[in-house]
Amino acid sequence: MVKTKRGRVLWTLPSHGRGTCPVCGTTRIKLLYTKVKSDGGTLKVCKRCDKAPQAKVDAVAK
Repeated sequence: MVKTKRGRVLWTLPSHGRGTCPVCGTTRIKLLYTKVKSDGGTLKVCKRCDKAPQAKVDAVAK
């Protein structure tokens, strides 16, 4: 059977969940994962940067 609801929530997000990853700088990529910085701030990152070390996430100036 076809799964008609798969990925449907992305259509309600701005730009369909796509943007520029703040960690690696890749453009037009899905930002679906939340990373928490050491100071308590949160970032939306791509799938590749979800596994990035904490030091690399903390280096983002935002």
